[in-house]
Amino acid sequence: MAAATFPGWTCAPFTGGGFTYDVYRKGTGPGVVLIPEMPGLHPGVWELGNHLVANGFTVAAPSLFGTPGAGIGPDAAVVMAKACVAREFAAFATNKKRPVTDFLRALARDLNDSTPGPGVGVIGQCFTGGFALAAAVDDAVLAPVMSQPSLPIGLTPARRRDPGLSEGELSIVARRAEEDGLCALGLRFSEDQMAPRERFQTLKDRLGDAFEVIEIDSGPGNPYGLNRFAHSVITDQVVYDENHPTYRARERVVEFLRERLAG
Repeated sequence: MAAATFPGWTCAPFTGGGFTYDVYRKGTGPGVVLIPEMPGLHPGVWELGNHLVANGFTVAAPSLFGTPGAGIGPDAAVVMAKACVAREFAAFATNKKRPVTDFLRALARDLNDSTPGPGVGVIGQCFTGGFALAAAVDDAVLAPVMSQPSLPIGLTPARRRDPGLSEGELSIVARRAEEDGLCALGLRFSEDQMAPRERFQTLKDRLGDAFEVIEIDSGPGNPYGLNRFAHSVITDQVVYDENHPTYRARERVVEFLRERLAG
C-alpha cells in the first residue's frame, strides 16, 4: 500500500531508543532524516521529501504521529492533542531531553551507515523543529535544520525562550559548533507566535555564527502577501516563484545540506 500511495518510497518499521515507528525511504546520495510536522506526513511534507530526493539526497521520513498522506483537516486537532500529552514529545516541558530524540539519533546513525558522505542532515518542522538540533548531539548529524520550531509550546515567557532541548544537549551541540565546525539552520516567519523569536535569540546567543537564521517578513504590509498566521516555511507556505523568499528559503535548505554533507 505504501508503494502505491507514495510512488518510489519503501516503508518498514525501525526500532531505536526504545521506540518503533514506520520509516519511509527514497533516493540515493547523502542521507537526510525528514521529521514530519503536524499533523504528520501530510502532502506538503511528501512534496518536500520528493524535492530533496530530486536534488540528490536519500530521505528517511519517520511517521511519528497522524496518518501518512492525510491532509490538514479536522482530524489535525485530534492528532495535535494526542501528541501534546505523549511522554515521548514532552510538549510543555522546559529544559527537557525529549525521549523521541533517542529514536531520531538512532535513525540518523542507521541512515549514515547506508549512505555516502561524512554524515547526515536532519530536518525538523513545527512540533518537531527542535528535535533536529537535539539529534545533533550525535556525531552522525552534520546538518540540523529547524523550521518554525514550536516546542515547548510558548504559553509563558520561559517557554518562549526555551531552546527546545535540554541544557545538557545544547551544551554538547555548542561544543560541537565550537570545536568541530557544526552549523545549524533555523527558519521562521517574523510574526509566527508558534515559533517565538525569543527561542531563536536563545539559540543565537549560545551558538553564535554557527546558527544561521532565515526570518521572512510576514508583518503588516509586507511585500510578499504573507499574513501574520504564516507558519510552515518550507512546505505549505512555499510560493513557486524564484523571487519569493519562501522559495529562496527552501533552496537555501538544499544548499545548506549540500555544503555540509558533500564530504
